[in-house]
Amino acid sequence: MLFILFMFTSGLIVFCLVHKHLLMILFSIEYLVVTLYLLFFLFLLKFGFELYYVLIFLIFSVCEGALGLGILVNMIRSHGNDLLSSISVLSW
Repeated sequence: MLFILFMFTSGLIVFCLVHKHLLMILFSIEYLVVTLYLLFFLFLLKFGFELYYVLIFLIFSVCEGALGLGILVNMIRSHGNDLLSSISVLSW
């Protein structure tokens, strides 16, 4: 359990420190989702609940990843890079 907590905190630290590139933010969010998936799976397995909730969580995480990649592709096509400092909120 301590290892999973270390994985989650390291992913959270990377998410907080590397905030200039959208691709690195998406990688760290996916790492956090995989860590939460592992924690959720172990919790459900330990207490003997149904594992269909893990499948639903996996479906939502895949949708989140596809949405993030769509935003990344749209941003690269419109601005030419994935730097968050190159866009402004008013241009959206």
